[in-house]
Amino acid sequence: MFENLTAERSGVTPSLNALRAFEAMARTGRATLAAEELCVTHSAVSRQVKALERGLGVALFSGPKHALRLTAAGQDLLAGLTPAFDAIAAAALRARSQTDDLTLAVNASTSVKWLIPRLGRFAAARPAVRLRMLELAPYAYGQRGAHAVVRIVRPEHLGPGVTVFMPNAIGPVIAPQLLAEAGDILAAPRLVAGTHAHGWAEWADATGARLPPVQERIFAHLHFALDAALAGLGAVVLPWPLVADEVAAGRLAAPLPFAPREGGFAVMATPGVESRALVQFTAWLKDEGAAMAPAPG
Repeated sequence: MFENLTAERSGVTPSLNALRAFEAMARTGRATLAAEELCVTHSAVSRQVKALERGLGVALFSGPKHALRLTAAGQDLLAGLTPAFDAIAAAALRARSQTDDLTLAVNASTSVKWLIPRLGRFAAARPAVRLRMLELAPYAYGQRGAHAVVRIVRPEHLGPGVTVFMPNAIGPVIAPQLLAEAGDILAAPRLVAGTHAHGWAEWADATGARLPPVQERIFAHLHFALDAALAGLGAVVLPWPLVADEVAAGRLAAPLPFAPREGGFAVMATPGVESRALVQFTAWLKDEGAAMAPAPG
């Protein structure tokens, strides 16, 4: 991917891939995140940024490696590159808008615990659609190169191009055996997902429950915490759609009410991009959401 990328000082425009490496690193704040986005190694990104700096004759970053900051030149370059790369990605999406290609970026927990187990039904209903799924960063609401993102949204993110296909409610779940041992779900060890760190507090505020002091165990993502609950490590507050199948199968118990949350699970279409495959996928998502059992309480 990164071949012949060195920018020369002779007035020649720097290579496109070197500019992509810099833009991704500057936008995400880390070479490792840029490498994941570009599907290259961390060292490849670093080399190309250094080559770009040599070719331009200016420093684009300053500070130690663990706390890099953009220089004035870096900020100016980033301001021009990000909208340019966004426009290129949008143009490519528009060119594919009348095909059956569909690229979605989805939060990992929603993907693993809800969407992927149901995709067989979509493939059977729409066999012509060629679906590609990317992982959406936990706090991202858009991704370059994707027709749309699928994630939980709050009311402030609703608007044009956003289709809520399933309501959200949060509540505590626990393995039945651990519930029998603890006697009370609130007395069990408390599992916390880093991407939903305030879940217990939000649920308690909404329901008026009092949370006693117990041991807490922290996991990076919602699906990690869900797997820990299935393993009997504790109780966890999670969105109902992610646990509904486990509760229905008896692998988890939900003895207390769930609290409805405003917003919900939504498809957020990339602005300015239309796709007949996305229209079909959104309609299917709405059908799947309507078929979900309501949350307890």
